[in-house]
Amino acid sequence: MLAQLAVREYRNFEHLDLEVPASGLVVIGENGHGKTNLLEAVAYLGLLRSFRGARDADVVRFGAPAFHVRATLYAPAAWHTVGVGYERGSKRKRAVLDGVEQSRLTTALGALPSVEFSPADVALVADGPGERRRYLDVMLALSSPAYLQALQGYRSALLRRNAVLKAAQRSTGRAQEQEARVSVWEPAMAEHGGVIVAARHAFVQTQAAHYAQLCTAIGERQGAVMRYVSVGGDTRPESRTDSRADTLTTPAAQQEALTRSLAQQRSNEMRRGMTLVGPHRDDLHLTLGGRDLRTFGSAGQQRSAAIALRLLELATLRDALGYPPLLLLDDPFAELDLGRAARVLGLLDDAGASQVLLAVPREEDIPEAYTRLARSTMRDGVLS
Repeated sequence: MLAQLAVREYRNFEHLDLEVPASGLVVIGENGHGKTNLLEAVAYLGLLRSFRGARDADVVRFGAPAFHVRATLYAPAAWHTVGVGYERGSKRKRAVLDGVEQSRLTTALGALPSVEFSPADVALVADGPGERRRYLDVMLALSSPAYLQALQGYRSALLRRNAVLKAAQRSTGRAQEQEARVSVWEPAMAEHGGVIVAARHAFVQTQAAHYAQLCTAIGERQGAVMRYVSVGGDTRPESRTDSRADTLTTPAAQQEALTRSLAQQRSNEMRRGMTLVGPHRDDLHLTLGGRDLRTFGSAGQQRSAAIALRLLELATLRDALGYPPLLLLDDPFAELDLGRAARVLGLLDDAGASQVLLAVPREEDIPEAYTRLARSTMRDGVLS
């Protein structure tokens, strides 16, 4: 769905214009010349932020006052043009859809939906719970407006409650008054948090078997298990088969559980100066053969699990949108043996991705399945 791309003052790109064929494009270039920067700029039009976690000010080209990324799209995309820019001086970000500046940035979220695969994805498994929460939040927010709204509401209430908790930690006033100021933010946290936790549980319940199948298809011989661990919400295991297990995916039940947890932990949290329960503390727990993948998994096993998670993301967005998102491949097969690389390519084909942007360091690194794609060479931020 990406037809044309214009990038100005982004990373090492001063001025880049690109026509993208309907089937996609291969970008060839040595490391450090801008291949990943190009994929990042494309992904920015859907995520409204860097997929590498960089601050907006840090992706503005050195010495430039602002950056701007603009794309022309074709069906089935919802918009014909999408543009995003950021000014370093004012710290203001703007999003423009079909020539109209949006009053709310979130309106443009997902305007150019994409899923990115790279060797760095191993952080989804090897790093802390924050990486996996971010994975869930991005995927579910892009596929559900209700989730995005709940996420915004929860983060706003959490920020305010934490500010009051820090103030209470330093205050010498009456404990009852301080507790009342803390508790005023709990209904909003429980309401929005209930929606978040229920949606995450629903994703795990519906996709856990698919995740295990993907790990097996990639080449893992031991049983792969994905489960959601909630700190404060309803924590019954997803594996339960009785009717009570259905309450895990009910926002009202999760709201009730969070309300209780916040009240029970309030005194402790006032001493600590932070909120200790809620979806901002939860984790997506991954095991292989009954052992924690983060702690005991080999590099290859962690890589397989990360690829399986990205394939789930691709399928989730495809089902929510009604069409496959753009596939961004940043030398994703660099650390895979030929057998696993071939199996991953087969799974990508099964997922129905129709447009691909592939970045590789050498021409011989192009998988046979993508040798049909047009090619460009990247050198010092310039495409030829």
